[in-house]
Amino acid sequence: MKKHSPVSFRQMLFGIVFLLLFSGMVIFLFSYWRDEKRFTGITAQLFAGEMKSNTLSMHYTLANPAAFGIGDYEPVLSCYNAEGALRGQAETENILTALKDLRPAKLSEQDAYLQQLLIRTLENSLALSSFSYYSEPLSPASGTQSNLPILLAEYPFRNRRDVEDYLALLDQSDDYFASLLTYEQEKAAAGFIMPSSFISEVREQCDTIVTKEALEDGTHFLQTTFQERLASLVDEKIITAEDAAAYVSQNERLLKTVLLPAYIALGDGLLLLEDDSVLPAGLAALPEGRTYYEQLLISETGSYRPVTEVRDLLTEQFSKEYGEIKKLAESHPEIIEYIAKNTTEPFPYREASQMLYDLQERMKKDFPSLPGNTASIAVKAVSGSLEPYCAPAFYLTAPLDDTDSNSIYINRSKTPDGLELYTTLAHEGYPGHLYQTVYHNRSALAAGERPARELLWYGGYQEGWAVYVEFHAYEYAAELLTENGQEMAALTARLEAHNRSLQLCLYSLMDIMIHYDNASLEQIAEMLRKFGIQDAETAESIYNYIVQAPCNYPKYYLGYLEILALREKAQELWGTDYTDYRFHLFFLDSGPSDFLSLGERLASYDIIAAGAS
Repeated sequence: MKKHSPVSFRQMLFGIVFLLLFSGMVIFLFSYWRDEKRFTGITAQLFAGEMKSNTLSMHYTLANPAAFGIGDYEPVLSCYNAEGALRGQAETENILTALKDLRPAKLSEQDAYLQQLLIRTLENSLALSSFSYYSEPLSPASGTQSNLPILLAEYPFRNRRDVEDYLALLDQSDDYFASLLTYEQEKAAAGFIMPSSFISEVREQCDTIVTKEALEDGTHFLQTTFQERLASLVDEKIITAEDAAAYVSQNERLLKTVLLPAYIALGDGLLLLEDDSVLPAGLAALPEGRTYYEQLLISETGSYRPVTEVRDLLTEQFSKEYGEIKKLAESHPEIIEYIAKNTTEPFPYREASQMLYDLQERMKKDFPSLPGNTASIAVKAVSGSLEPYCAPAFYLTAPLDDTDSNSIYINRSKTPDGLELYTTLAHEGYPGHLYQTVYHNRSALAAGERPARELLWYGGYQEGWAVYVEFHAYEYAAELLTENGQEMAALTARLEAHNRSLQLCLYSLMDIMIHYDNASLEQIAEMLRKFGIQDAETAESIYNYIVQAPCNYPKYYLGYLEILALREKAQELWGTDYTDYRFHLFFLDSGPSDFLSLGERLASYDIIAAGAS
């Protein structure tokens, strides 16, 4: 039997030290991976749960849900019920607790940032959920009754499952609208019903968006667009002509026997809730309305500034814009006569495709290129039956995994040609919403970001950016006009940019006045008169719109001002290394965020390591 050599004290000590070091490393790695694994599980569950509970949202978020582990789902429109709202609140609290239990230092930098964004978003969501009846899903300004048909009309058909999901959702539209009516009835019982004049507007929309006459004629856009989308599938041999005919028959039946009666029932139900004693007023007129407005402002804009600071920021910017207008008019007095004569020179480009190409060329010096190929754009006109209820233009966000084809809708009844169309296309297309969305989606996929990031929406980040680049487009337009020898038109474009900014600033201030200070129609009309708006009907229209859409103007304009503030901070931090290109790279690479998180991220951002140039 062979004897083992005795172990020396030095060897034994070394072995103990190694064992301790190894144990410490295992504990560290276990701790690290424990947090990463839990974060993976939380975010995956959160994303899958949200996608499965709202098929319409899922379809606009993902082109191929199965590639993201969502292969087994039932098509569903997420209906409202009080018990479900309470369950959702409890689930949010549980997720928030689980996220806060994770240590950011044990997560990757990318995950730590997402954790921070999720925590702040969920905290704000919880705060808003305590105000059960303060939101308005049927707002006349942009409610579900006008938005749902647009989303259905643009629902992309990539395969047979998409068509069948669409028809299943259409079949649930009666239950969906019934649940919204239930919410309105609960609101009325709690003393939060819409003013009767607003309900009347919604009922009119219900009567005109889907009509029996249009359906009988076969001319309704939910009929024609459905057939067009099926034709593409037939051409691609994904379905047969016989399949398409069967689907058309189902669509006809559901439109006439489910969707049309759903609109009629909603309109009739709202009629019973009308109360002529309820007049338009801001959120401040409601119990705790000011507190709700403070929270809503954070949610809609991503700005964590107190309302008083926001007011000061807007007031200061208003003075700046007014000063710029005055300076421009004094240095070029001929522009006043030019405008007074209503001299109109043809804009160099008439077609949307020409304008979008020009914008893409001019933005190259200021903005990074899109990852991958150039995204295609289809510019479409809003259906005539929807024109009265739609924004002047809008971009339908492309899915995370399919950014090659994009659609911009133009409401011709509200958007003229020329300079306004050019800047509108910049806002919605390049370098606005389309560019920003495609840039983020492609970058996120390439970087392996967690899909849960797609659940986060920041109005100030998105709309603030669109306004920010819109003002770049006014300068691009001035360059274009100058190149074409239209010096006065170029000056007018620059003046119009300041005027646009002044108007958005004024309306944002009015938003605070109405919803935080409880300003009346008379007070708003008096303020508007000071700026040359004398018509009482116009003043009432502006007042009512702001009442119907609280925080909408700040979402755009405060978001824009927050970007300017962030840019100033970048200039201070980066010094001579600062360029607009580098700042835009930082902003886009950060992805949709609140401005508090963006400010913190900027403080540690390394522009050299990021590869900016």
